[in-house]
Amino acid sequence: MPLKRCCAMDAPMKVVIVGAGRRHNGIGEYIAKYFSLGGAEVSGVLGTSVRSAGEAVTRLDRYGIRAGAFTDFSEMIRVCRPDAVAIASPSATHERYIERCLGEGLHIFCEKPFLSPDIPDAPSIVENMATRAGDRGIVICMNSQWPFCLSAYEQLCGELDPSAVESFTIRLSPLARGRDMIPDSVPHALSLLYCAVGAGCIGGLAYHGGDDSLGISFTYRGERTTCRVHIDLVRESTQPRTLAFGFNGCMATRAIDLDTYTIYLTCRDKILKIADPLELSVRNFLVAAGSGGEPLIGSGHILETSRLLQQIFTEYAPS
Repeated sequence: MPLKRCCAMDAPMKVVIVGAGRRHNGIGEYIAKYFSLGGAEVSGVLGTSVRSAGEAVTRLDRYGIRAGAFTDFSEMIRVCRPDAVAIASPSATHERYIERCLGEGLHIFCEKPFLSPDIPDAPSIVENMATRAGDRGIVICMNSQWPFCLSAYEQLCGELDPSAVESFTIRLSPLARGRDMIPDSVPHALSLLYCAVGAGCIGGLAYHGGDDSLGISFTYRGERTTCRVHIDLVRESTQPRTLAFGFNGCMATRAIDLDTYTIYLTCRDKILKIADPLELSVRNFLVAAGSGGEPLIGSGHILETSRLLQQIFTEYAPS
């Protein structure tokens, strides 16, 4: 069994990107950018074709990233010999790339959802993956970045007491339609809940609406509280797309200055400039992978939210 590769203490972590294209609104390009800004060496990009891989590499030039273009995963790993892989390809491909990373002993940073909820036994597969990763000292992380904004939310709306959370509401604006909105956007809601009030179970699921506007309501029962949850998914195709969330009726909305890509949270008459949560997510993973620690969105978080995501996805039936 191959051993996990570790970078030398005085050398940057080597990272390769699976899916750095912008087709279908992918964020692999920005993941690569933040790995580079975080001190990692981004040495390879995997695309589905010579053309797509080459285009992705060309786009990374603007960030000073000089990466090789590949269409074969094994060749990329052999040539680049990375310490970690960032998976930003469509969710249907995640399972096979995660398995390849586990086989190679590579740390894993994977875009949400970690596994597609249309895989019938996805939570069991995630649990098995997490166990094998732990046994080999491999750090696994899911990029569900909005929990990194909770401290900013508390600056605007007051400190969150997990035992006093009675309601949680979130508005998200996916490009997908209908049932496909669920794996696209619901992981954000579940990650915020998990980080704010801890692990829980859900009951009383109800769905409202259809293809372009879907509401999901349920009760979230945690160790310290039971709260009402409403997730409002409204399709939007233009940037910046709406994102707002809040606990106990205090809602914060994301605002973006597209000219400078400066991000703010606003609440009533307050406004707070925040760091890009994607950058914070990448940096959190880099620290964990470098030290062998657990990232914020690590194995336990992934497993618990994967179970809930599959329940929401499976029980959905169009009205």
